[in-house]
Amino acid sequence: MRHTMMLALAGGLILAGCHQAPKTDAQGFVIDPGFEQKLQQQLLDAKPGTIVAIPAGKYALTRSLSVTANGVTIKGAGMDKTVLSFAKQMSGAEGLLVTGDDFTLQDIALEDTRGDALKINGTKNAVMRRVRAEWTGGPSTDNGAYGLYPVQVENVLIEESVVKGASDAGIYVGQSTNIIVRNNRAEGNVAGIEIENSTGADVYGNTTTGNTGGILVFNMPDLPVPGSKTRVYKNTITANNHANFGAKGSAVSSVPAGSGVVINANDDVEIFDNEIANNKTANIIVSSYFSTGFDTQRGRSAAYDPYPQNIYVANNRFSGGGNDPTDQFKPLMALGGGKLPDVVWDGFVDPKVTDARICVQNGDAKLLNVDGPHQFKGAAIVAADCAPATRLPEIALPAEMTRAR
Repeated sequence: MRHTMMLALAGGLILAGCHQAPKTDAQGFVIDPGFEQKLQQQLLDAKPGTIVAIPAGKYALTRSLSVTANGVTIKGAGMDKTVLSFAKQMSGAEGLLVTGDDFTLQDIALEDTRGDALKINGTKNAVMRRVRAEWTGGPSTDNGAYGLYPVQVENVLIEESVVKGASDAGIYVGQSTNIIVRNNRAEGNVAGIEIENSTGADVYGNTTTGNTGGILVFNMPDLPVPGSKTRVYKNTITANNHANFGAKGSAVSSVPAGSGVVINANDDVEIFDNEIANNKTANIIVSSYFSTGFDTQRGRSAAYDPYPQNIYVANNRFSGGGNDPTDQFKPLMALGGGKLPDVVWDGFVDPKVTDARICVQNGDAKLLNVDGPHQFKGAAIVAADCAPATRLPEIALPAEMTRAR
């Protein structure tokens, strides 16, 4: 990372007497009337190299927190030990907003924010490690949209974190480059993990279950940059069958309940070596922008590419799934012998290209082209045994970001 100042600048502990159990009220919150003000001031005074350490305990906050300085670390005693609760939040759009480079958040929980739990905007080198973002009342449209939300960030690492209850995406990386999302758990969100309009992402070692859709790789037309080159591998993507509770008109509101992996209007995506099971609509869906229902609502620029191309599915372990799809797909179950095949494609192809290269080299797994352009009239199992000319490279982040801590 770019900051080189000595860690002697690190901030002191927020609370005194951290070696003794803090006094709590009847709801379990730490009794310290000055905590919020002290924390806000530490973040305002932060300089490169500052470490803000928050001891174990559950702390009630009423306003958003923000970090503008570069090189700041906020760390707790563990994602189930240090809890910042925003259940009583009265102002601010997020729980924590970060606009400084070289930021790390680790070993802490953000609960019940009225908007996004953590937003990191327009920075370089963002690390989220062992962070829990949760809406404790369970899935609800009234919950914040995003749990962990880096946007327009160069170099992103999200690891060993847990996100539950987001009304859009639990882990969302948008308009960013050079991304690793690994060894996280996303449960009970509309989208478990979403990579949107981002370039160069490795998504691996994660568990997504109980979401509407497990892992999404999207390109939307109303954002300034497109995305491509995402690898989704070695994940466990099971039983993402929750009813869609996304806000009406949002991108994820079109995701069918029971979607394992969804690729929408994105290019150069590899899905390999995953455990994908029991996603009742389909284990993998590959679709164009025309299947979202947004084309008539929003329109799109001439530069936007609405078609998925160069999608490679290989060596995944499929089981179950496709046995109870949304109503529009039920008539197609007969084509797969009473269930939808493991890979479902909407069939829209760019008229300027001769081959969309939707490739499946995955044992007995089949590709169903539902023929969306003709309202399913020509739906059929299609040949898909092909492979990309070259495989995508592994994502590499600066060594300081990935050093174990």
